[in-house]
Amino acid sequence: MKLKLSTKLFAGFIVVMLLFAVVVAVNYQLSRNVLRNSQRVEESQRITAEATLLLRSIVDMESGFRGYLLVGNEKMLESYYKGERDLLGRFLRLRTQLKSGSPQQGRIERAQHLYQQWADYSHMLVSEKREAHRRNVEQRLLLEMPHSSLMTTLTGKQLVDQIRVLFEKFDKEEFDSRDKQRVKLAESIQQARILSIAISVLAGVLSLLWASYIVQQISGRIGSMVQLARRIASGNYSTGIRDTQRDELSELAQSLNRMARTIDTNITQLARRNEELDQFAYVVSHDLKAPLRGIESASRWIEEDMDQELPTHIREFLTLMRTRVHRMEHLITGILDLTRIGRVQQSEEWVDVRELLTEIVDSLAPPAGFQVELPTFLPTFVTSRVPLQQVFTNLISNALKYHDHPATGHVRISMQENRRQYIFAVADNGPGIAPEYHERIFVIFQTLTERDTLESTGVGLAIVKKIVERHGGTIRVESAEGAGATFIFSWAKQMPANEAALLSTNLRNPNT
Repeated sequence: MKLKLSTKLFAGFIVVMLLFAVVVAVNYQLSRNVLRNSQRVEESQRITAEATLLLRSIVDMESGFRGYLLVGNEKMLESYYKGERDLLGRFLRLRTQLKSGSPQQGRIERAQHLYQQWADYSHMLVSEKREAHRRNVEQRLLLEMPHSSLMTTLTGKQLVDQIRVLFEKFDKEEFDSRDKQRVKLAESIQQARILSIAISVLAGVLSLLWASYIVQQISGRIGSMVQLARRIASGNYSTGIRDTQRDELSELAQSLNRMARTIDTNITQLARRNEELDQFAYVVSHDLKAPLRGIESASRWIEEDMDQELPTHIREFLTLMRTRVHRMEHLITGILDLTRIGRVQQSEEWVDVRELLTEIVDSLAPPAGFQVELPTFLPTFVTSRVPLQQVFTNLISNALKYHDHPATGHVRISMQENRRQYIFAVADNGPGIAPEYHERIFVIFQTLTERDTLESTGVGLAIVKKIVERHGGTIRVESAEGAGATFIFSWAKQMPANEAALLSTNLRNPNT
């Protein structure tokens, strides 16, 4: 069973999320170990600080006690009684902070027992000192005290020294324990770093591997579809791709294959129909022109046979008939030219626009006094020469044909450009075109003058418009009646891809 692409993407997402969840869980557990070791170090520091304060209180009590025995001043006992009040709570707090049954707790209990012995001893001597001082205000040192010998034997000092020794061992044990905890803390931090980095790298590597697999799957198959689209665009409609993954991209590949087959079928049918249309147009034009030529020949025979006997008005009718026959021939030719535009592939070449326009003007042979002005700069670029030549020929020949004063006629050609197009303008000083006819003149068979007045088929500007639009441009006219006309058209520097293979060739220059 093959998985769909969406399923693969979702599975990869789930795997990545699980890996990062493992990273978070491991980091959380490691951070707990680090926190626990850190708390143990802090707890040991608090215990040491509490033990130090407890021993200091005992030392302060001893100092106050000794000072009172020597001086007899009750103020010396303030530190003694203050330490006594504090020690009751300090021993209790310190015992509760220590693990039950631990050696450290045993040391504190022995120290408390020795403290009780010293406290009993000191209370007794303080009471005797106070009683002796009450009986004799002048009493000094240890005189008149029943147990003064205890001071001389240093009993109290020995008890306090034992307490000091116990606290020194207690502090040493805490220092050693704290050093071990610090080592464990450093090890746990290092372990957390190593495991976190290792799992993160593993997650990243697996994610990259999965992502590269998915990207390879998608990019390779999309690349083949792009190649298929390019082959279709280049005209190879019988192509196709094979995709056996049976997922969403497979459906797209099948759609592209169906599209290629459909286009191939349509193009084949269109080519066959175009061929039939060309044959039909040739036959129709031949069949239409043959009787026209017969009519013209017949009119000439009549005129030649009855040269002297032919009335003037009949001769004029025969001339008018031949004129209409010629118009019909030009109209048939113009229609054929219009239908052929864009149906034959046109090669590209370097075109010097100045040279092209010079050839066009020479071929049109304008009458004396008629001027055609070219701009200082005209481009040389790669394009289809014949279509561009036909556009300029039609526009310039129209300016010649429709000018009301050819002897003073003037045509000025100008050019602008932007990033994508050249914009040409053909301006004349002829009779002009009223604004309401600006769109009409580009419609086939539309003319602005009576056909008998000036021979015209009404096809030329329709051909120009079609050629320009085939090359990705537009054409418009700016004119007013009696103020000349300016035809402005754009020509792409790069032809549209869908038109590049369909440009017209072998087009005639129809009379307009």
